Amino acid sequence: MKVNGTERAADAPDHRLLVDWLREDLGLTGTHVGCTTSQCGACNVMVDGEVVKACTVLVASCADSEVVTIEGLGTPEALHPMQAAFRAAHGLQCGFCTPGMVMAGIAIAHAHGPDVPEATIRHALEGNLCRCTGYQNIVAAIRQGARAMAEAGLLGEPA
Repeated sequence: MKVNGTERAADAPDHRLLVDWLREDLGLTGTHVGCTTSQCGACNVMVDGEVVKACTVLVASCADSEVVTIEGLGTPEALHPMQAAFRAAHGLQCGFCTPGMVMAGIAIAHAHGPDVPEATIRHALEGNLCRCTGYQNIVAAIRQGARAMAEAGLLGEPA
């Protein structure tokens, strides 16, 4: 499979979870383990362009897939527009849920376009938990990020 644009071979047992393989074998620790029950979204990554919870995906099911983690989005010098929006809108506090929220935000932007309503974002984030915020700045960051992604030419037509 490809992980963040690099071909990777996974020599993993059939029961190995994607989140564990990314963190422990590849050292991509931006993908967080929050609950291991698919409840919190801290482990969100993209597999073939779809956001998935890596705590419920087997590595073996990702053969021939393209996986993108938070580390594959941008660099400290050139953040992805959604990452930049989270920073600008103060869409984070402790940062634990932030990688999963950013990945969810990108998926929301792709699904709903640059003018995604606040209510749509709030509904789409139901599978992502943040214990620090009241979500207002996260929602604002996703709205800002969706517009920035459109301006950067990173959005096609909403799904």
